[in-house]
Amino acid sequence: MSTRVDVRKTYKLYIGGKFPRSESGRSYEVYAAPSGAAARRGSASRAPRFLANAAMGSRKDARDAVVAARKAQSGWAGATAYNRGQVLYRVAEVMESRRAQLVQDVRDSEGVTAARAEATVSEAIDRWVWYAGWSDKFTQVLGGLNPVAGPYFDISAPEATGVVAVLAPQGSSLLGLVSVVAPVIVSGNTAVVLTSEDRPLPAITLAECLATSDVPGGVVNIITGRTGEVAPWLASHRDVNAIDLTGAAGAEGVEWGALEEAAAENLKRVLRPGGTGAEAVEPDFGATPDLSRLSAFLETKTVWHPKGR
Repeated sequence: MSTRVDVRKTYKLYIGGKFPRSESGRSYEVYAAPSGAAARRGSASRAPRFLANAAMGSRKDARDAVVAARKAQSGWAGATAYNRGQVLYRVAEVMESRRAQLVQDVRDSEGVTAARAEATVSEAIDRWVWYAGWSDKFTQVLGGLNPVAGPYFDISAPEATGVVAVLAPQGSSLLGLVSVVAPVIVSGNTAVVLTSEDRPLPAITLAECLATSDVPGGVVNIITGRTGEVAPWLASHRDVNAIDLTGAAGAEGVEWGALEEAAAENLKRVLRPGGTGAEAVEPDFGATPDLSRLSAFLETKTVWHPKGR
């Protein structure tokens, strides 16, 4: 009787709606996080469990992702708010249909119990739906008619910033990821996402959900690899309009100041959550979603219109 050999999956990048291999030709091994009991006994008690190989994204991959994001941005921003909301709601439907895989990915990546993984996936889907629901509402909440002393209307309306680079949380591999990606794209921005370095599998599964939903290629681009290697190129890229530094906390070889200095070269908008390193606050359980992340990557356009006789 022959023994079957498992077919190990090699995860790829997600750029422009496709799944290319890294330009560098490199990959790295992804291992399961120790469960609560195993962590208490000490990681040296047993060898880590191999999960898969993930593509090692490079500077060239980051550049390709920015090009794809820029190409898709005008069309995505030009879509009606209702259409964007429907497209993002479809992503939640696909995530729900792949719940079992997402739960297993979260269990493997974060070393949590089955019950906690189920709760994480449920909250991630709910949070995606929550942000999707704001697609046709944020303009009324964040914009408005300004009172002026003159014969004209003064109207302010928020608009998408453009291409946003997102450093996903290092610890919260799915819920945190959703919490930083959904508010970026719901307003018409496109995103280049650098996943958790050691926990990339939920992000790739989310990419597969995006690819099989109605999200246009290039709206979300996902790169796996070393945060310290790719993040500086995203921060300094002159065609990136804003950057979320959430995932810089806890990443090896990443300096906040260097990233912010690089981002200042073309006046990028920078979102820097409170705390650094172990003190950083990731958008995970207990983090109530709000409009602050959505508004962080919007620009206010003000127009004047004559009135009266």
